[in-house]
Amino acid sequence: MRIAGRTALLTGATGGLGRAIALALAERGASVVLSARKAEALEALEAELPGDGHRALAADLVEPGAAEALAAAAGEVEILVANAGLPGTGRMEDFTAERMTGTLRVNLEAPMLLARALEPAMLERGSGQMVFIASLSGKSATPFSAVYNATKFGLRGFALGLRADLGPRGVGVSIVSPGTIREAGMYSDSGAPPIPGLGTGTPSQVADAVVKAIEHNKVEITVAPLQQRLLAHFALTSPGIAVKIASGEQGQKAAAAVADGQSDKR
Repeated sequence: MRIAGRTALLTGATGGLGRAIALALAERGASVVLSARKAEALEALEAELPGDGHRALAADLVEPGAAEALAAAAGEVEILVANAGLPGTGRMEDFTAERMTGTLRVNLEAPMLLARALEPAMLERGSGQMVFIASLSGKSATPFSAVYNATKFGLRGFALGLRADLGPRGVGVSIVSPGTIREAGMYSDSGAPPIPGLGTGTPSQVADAVVKAIEHNKVEITVAPLQQRLLAHFALTSPGIAVKIASGEQGQKAAAAVADGQSDKR
């Protein structure tokens, strides 16, 4: 799909990945409907973007009904980039029911509800593109990430199933799965150092992958160094061995550092 002249709805717009995606879409001529929790940050981002027709719509996707209300307020949308997400890391005993529900709602339920709300108009036009920002955590399980893994495994499954449903009817569905990203994402937010030897990606690489997914209707693009991609593929084919390796001393320490650094984030 050609991006220029299209209206794109982007959730999680004010985070590190969101800002890079918003800029990439605007530079290619899209009118971007920016959404995140904080109106002031959204309005500042809107003013920074090149082009015109951009809008800021504050929405807290933790709240029941927020996804449907956002879709209605956005109006006619030809591109959806579901990027909003909560950490979801930590030991199970540290999760309240409220926190678990919120993580599931933002990471999995909200993208599904947005897709459901936007799908009819896309099908009527016979065109559209939905891009879901998943994660290598949707392929490979790690310690202290059971809830986060659940949301990202679920999001990949949903997107692949939706692609099978909508592809024959002219609507594209893509997945972008980042690995460890410097300057954004879990390691950046938590202050924990990335695992040595595995490398990192950048927010601009994720944004480029989103653009490529839209323009070429890619099934899935992984944004990670080769080492991480190979490990994730191995985890899909040999989950028992992969979980055992991830649960080793180095993996436990890295996962605990991320979880502890994100304990106060929602």
